[in-house]
Amino acid sequence: MHTFFCTPDNLNEEISRVLDFTLHILKTFGFSEYEIYLSTRPEKFVGEVENWDKATEALKYALDKSGLPYRIDPGEGVFYGPKIDIKIKDSLGRSWQCSTIQVDFNLPERFQVEFIGEDGQPHQPIMIHRALMGSVERFFGVLIEHYAGAFPVWLTPVQAIVIPISERHHSYARMVYEALLKEEFRAEIDSRNEKVGYKIREAEVNKIPYMIIVGDQEAENQQISVRQKGSGDLGKMNLLELNQRIQKDIDNKN
Repeated sequence: MHTFFCTPDNLNEEISRVLDFTLHILKTFGFSEYEIYLSTRPEKFVGEVENWDKATEALKYALDKSGLPYRIDPGEGVFYGPKIDIKIKDSLGRSWQCSTIQVDFNLPERFQVEFIGEDGQPHQPIMIHRALMGSVERFFGVLIEHYAGAFPVWLTPVQAIVIPISERHHSYARMVYEALLKEEFRAEIDSRNEKVGYKIREAEVNKIPYMIIVGDQEAENQQISVRQKGSGDLGKMNLLELNQRIQKDIDNKN
């Protein structure tokens, strides 16, 4: 977002809020280790040195307040202002440049942006550039690498797949499938004329978190047999129990 303005008096507070929001987003997606850099004034820059110093101190204040370790990267700020660069670490310990927070005194001056202060006089605001994820395409690439495609339930494209044992169970399987869709879970149904073991193995390879198997007993007792990726057979349960289990995983970002 490149249209975020604040007053000079609110600069420290707003940068702290942006940093907290950025870290919240990264942690939600499962990234908890970072390399953080505070990039300072380059050799060629625009604007007043006083404003650069004020912006750099505001970024430093936000980082110190967060308690996270960071390094100074001398002269690596952009020509219009200093910045915070956050490199996230994936499950293999590799660093990826993603999030950036930048302070910009230049554009408000060039566009002659003003606000009326409490003193009734016009003042120039400060622009904050923020990139929560950096490039969205790159972020999703990092996300796939981080989880090796085995996404948590809340994030995975398909959360559950219904597997009927034979053709005579298709009707009950369809009912279970539609009940999952009604709860707004991302579900599929595998009605192919294949052995159930083959379907389960393929669902495991496709990293689908929940496999729901239905046969004679399940249809007769209005139950389902559930397997979970990584945990194996969870036994029989009713649909409400499964819904609650999936919803809990989603709520906890599992």
